Amino acid sequence: MSEPVLRVAAKAVIVNDDGKVLIVREAATYDEGTQIGRYGLPGGRLNPGERYEDGLHREVEEETGLTVEPQYPLYVGEWHPDIKGIPHQIIAIFMVCKAKTTEVHLSSEHDEYLWIDPTKYADYNFMTPDDEVIARLNQWQQSSSAALLEK
Repeated sequence: MSEPVLRVAAKAVIVNDDGKVLIVREAATYDEGTQIGRYGLPGGRLNPGERYEDGLHREVEEETGLTVEPQYPLYVGEWHPDIKGIPHQIIAIFMVCKAKTTEVHLSSEHDEYLWIDPTKYADYNFMTPDDEVIARLNQWQQSSSAALLEK
């Protein structure tokens, strides 16, 4: 078995003014797809030498047409897909982002998008670890709300 190709990904947890999160569904037309028909968060692998934030903006714009404002890192995830028969190890940093634009234009990598209530993420067929990321967002939002009520 060959050594896996190590890649770093920039993923966006895009939240709109209504508190909804953008999810996208992987399309059968995605050449490197391993999660066809499942929902996830926008973003992708960085190019060698590319700065994280530059890659985040590029990937979000390519996949959704949106412009975002990164807020804070929420989660670090890892997965091990075989892409075209080659083992990969992908480590992703998930960044909460504020949507600066609202009109979504999907790339050919995705065939559907939804703005969802993050508390209802279990209603969707999510890829891993994206489901864990939204669960973490819910925990953070609930603990932040509770802390504000205590003051």
